[in-house]
Amino acid sequence: MNLFSINEKYQAGSISKPHYIDEMHSVHRTLFDYAEFIRHTDISRIEITDGLVVMTSREAGIKVVCNAVDKRIAPIEILNFGRYEPDETEMILKLIEPDHHVFDIGANIGWYSLSIAKRFPDTRVFAFEPVRATFEYLQSNLRLNGLTNIHAYNFGFSDREADLVFYYQADGAGSVNASAVNLSDSASAHEEKCHVRKMDDFISEMGGRADFIKCDVEGAELFVYLGALECLKRDAPIVFTEMLRKWSARFGYHPNEIIRLLAGIGYRCFVVNGDALTEFREMDDETTETNFFFLHAEKHACKIDRYLKGSPR
Repeated sequence: MNLFSINEKYQAGSISKPHYIDEMHSVHRTLFDYAEFIRHTDISRIEITDGLVVMTSREAGIKVVCNAVDKRIAPIEILNFGRYEPDETEMILKLIEPDHHVFDIGANIGWYSLSIAKRFPDTRVFAFEPVRATFEYLQSNLRLNGLTNIHAYNFGFSDREADLVFYYQADGAGSVNASAVNLSDSASAHEEKCHVRKMDDFISEMGGRADFIKCDVEGAELFVYLGALECLKRDAPIVFTEMLRKWSARFGYHPNEIIRLLAGIGYRCFVVNGDALTEFREMDDETTETNFFFLHAEKHACKIDRYLKGSPR
């Protein structure tokens, strides 16, 4: 039984006051279990206020409003596994420089945007999240952390400007699996029309540049880069991207097409190996990595020399 059903039984007079106190205490004890459990995670604080649960990370002090049904957002992943993509996060923070312009494409609730903006107050972080409900959580987290160097936009990027139908599960996998195809093949997937643009057009309008791109758009990454080729050639930003065979297949391409596309304009591909990078040549059926860094062979030669480890894969 949960808090509400126990309370309803007491209010209806179907259980005695002593029984009610005992039943409620069995639920309330979970608060003390969490107090002990988080000692071994990167979550240092869980706050319960009217209608909200807010978790604060231990290392960076980032506050995040949590969605009750979204089981894959960063704070919940931290509770489950101790930390959230720690090696990738540390490498990102090594590669970014204080004055960089950072593009967080598929920002979700803002974990990476917040991590970067808090560590580097002089960066300009541009966060893009097309799904409206998730974007509202992103905005809430930006306000909660009081960071003014993040600029949030309620649209995504692709190889053209269009309104696309996005699909996401509102009862489990949730916002992190939002995509322009129904990845779960579930009849219960929520549908929402979302706007996408070409990154090249956006940068041209704002008169800016890109120094670092983080891109996680659940399989549609290739189309983001096709719409950003002018930027990639001109600015040669560092790229941190997710690439999964199972998701890209739903969009009709293989992740090696991204590797070849970026190699054609001077990029080398790497995976994180502890606190260093190992060069990655080609994805095959044995590949287990899902997160990859692309550095430009000439522009980022010093960074490659500094962090390169091991032989190419």
